[in-house]
Amino acid sequence: MTEREDSKNYLSTLGKDFPSGLVVFLVALPLCLGIALASGAPLFAGIITGIVGGVIVSWLSGSQLSVSGPAAGLTVIVLNGLETLQTYEAFLMAVVIAGVLQVGLGLLKAGVIGLYFPSSVIKGMLAAIGLILILKQIPHFLGADEDFFGDMQFFQPDGRTTFSELFHAFTAINMGALIIGVISLVILITWDSAALKKYKFFKFVPGALIVVLLSIVLNEVFKASFPELVVGSQHLVSLPVVGSISELGNELRFPNFSQLANPQLYIVAFTIAIVASLETLLSVEAIDKLDRHKRRTPTNRELLAQGVGNITAGMIGGLPMTAVIVRGSANVASGAESKMSAFIHGLLLLLSVVFLADYLNLIPLSALAAVLLVVGFKLTRPALYKTQMKLGMEQFVPFIVTILAILFTDLLIGICVGLAVGVFFILKANYKSPYFFHKEEHRDREIIRIKLSEHVSFLNKASIVLTLDHLPKNSHVIIDGENSAFIDYDVLEAIQEFKKTAHERNIQVELLNIGDVAIMDLH
Repeated sequence: MTEREDSKNYLSTLGKDFPSGLVVFLVALPLCLGIALASGAPLFAGIITGIVGGVIVSWLSGSQLSVSGPAAGLTVIVLNGLETLQTYEAFLMAVVIAGVLQVGLGLLKAGVIGLYFPSSVIKGMLAAIGLILILKQIPHFLGADEDFFGDMQFFQPDGRTTFSELFHAFTAINMGALIIGVISLVILITWDSAALKKYKFFKFVPGALIVVLLSIVLNEVFKASFPELVVGSQHLVSLPVVGSISELGNELRFPNFSQLANPQLYIVAFTIAIVASLETLLSVEAIDKLDRHKRRTPTNRELLAQGVGNITAGMIGGLPMTAVIVRGSANVASGAESKMSAFIHGLLLLLSVVFLADYLNLIPLSALAAVLLVVGFKLTRPALYKTQMKLGMEQFVPFIVTILAILFTDLLIGICVGLAVGVFFILKANYKSPYFFHKEEHRDREIIRIKLSEHVSFLNKASIVLTLDHLPKNSHVIIDGENSAFIDYDVLEAIQEFKKTAHERNIQVELLNIGDVAIMDLH
């Protein structure tokens, strides 16, 4: 496809991409600030990364719907990195090196790693993100949580957990925030109804925009007429106010190149590169599953794009970035069609910093929480659980384990736990597949034929060894590899070991079309 055709396509979908970009911007803005706050970095650093992710990475990436920016999953790594390297400028140097490493991973075509994660685990990740969004946004919806808006961890900065925060929230409700939240939620649900979607206005104007504007108006009405309902500043968006482009430049921080001789720098950079790359690959895989057009993201190109993004963010004072599942899913849920929506969100972040900070700081967080509650429900709707259950236990168990592990730990640990369970079921599925077993009764002794399948890997070793160990005494065993295009060395070694010791059980072994291998004698 030519550049001219590409630009035509992006213009043709602008009617859907602009509203989606606006929604993602409204969701991303407090997330960028919250993640920077939680990371112990300057607040402006989160905004810088959101801008770079939207304005630059969106065009370098091959994904049409993913959105990049600072990720909650990296907050602990950023905190530890700042503690290790002691200055923010030294940490920025680590971000730049992490970006270079990601570019290297992309050139080495390491993006294929993302394809090895089972579908049940990816779906579990999406469902878990949906549940976390719901659980984390309820306290903001009630106006009872002063922790940062982008918090996604189970253990919270105030010493509470995700669940204890919920119980606390219902004892400390801010009535004004709750009223705004409920009205916002009703509008969003109604806006998405089939009855209203018949009309062009409801199709092209995002409900989130109406919700945000109305929430500001309601809070101003509270200030004028019902002071007891006013939503305080701790429950409003908090954006640094920059008066001009020159002031914006003064907020930028730059990496300290003198730190290149510090060995600790490379440990932090390597950690950022690996974790950010893995989270990115998992996020784009998940977003591809949500894409109504089922487009596939080229993963190696994605690593290159993220690498360039981290190099750029690190050079001007930003946090490390990944493709972020929360923003990406909000993008899909809002009806985005192309990468134009991610670019628009980045552009709006840039413009908001310079021109709109005073107005955006009037937005109650309960209105944004309502937007994320709707996104969360779409990700973890009950139909998904029913579908996974119908697919059988080998799909449902890794799915549910991934959800629980992410809920009680974090995204990457949860994914690893889910993957381990998924691998267990893969090994179990391979247990009886590597051979055909046939038994014949003869007058002098039982004849057992074991015909190996076309491809016998090390995953099949356990099954074959257990079968050989349980063969009856005094039998004649024929192991035939005629149909096998490949037999793993571990399996060949196990067969030779069996042949060597079979006489102890008076078992006669005959090998057909199976080569000899050298067996090390450890005695």
